[in-house]
Amino acid sequence: MLFLLAFAIFCYLNFKTVEVSGRSMFPTFKSGQHVLVSRAYWLVGPIKDNDVVVLTDTGPTGYIIKRVMWSAGETVNWKWAPENYDIRKGPFVVPPGCVYVLGDNRPESEDSRKFGPRKVEEILGKVLVR
Repeated sequence: MLFLLAFAIFCYLNFKTVEVSGRSMFPTFKSGQHVLVSRAYWLVGPIKDNDVVVLTDTGPTGYIIKRVMWSAGETVNWKWAPENYDIRKGPFVVPPGCVYVLGDNRPESEDSRKFGPRKVEEILGKVLVR
């Protein structure tokens, strides 16, 4: 019985289901679809390029789902640089402790091109299962 209680608490603290809202990650995820998210990085591996993550947001759902394209210290392709960045300053490099995220549906996605890189602390978890 104690084992089941401990397992339930572990799952509650480390796993969460999130509903996809909007078309920014289409065709990978469709609006209304549920995904399983984990913050137990020791179990699922650290956040790296090409991972899909859930980040905190001020929007109505309180979160957004995006793909990590570049991590701290990496140079962002000039085509995907933030809108307000002056490319005459040279290449845009992701600051320490941050990730640069994009939606899979680039024409309809509000992502790091609009709001800039996001701090790693803002990541609620890594998407595991669609």
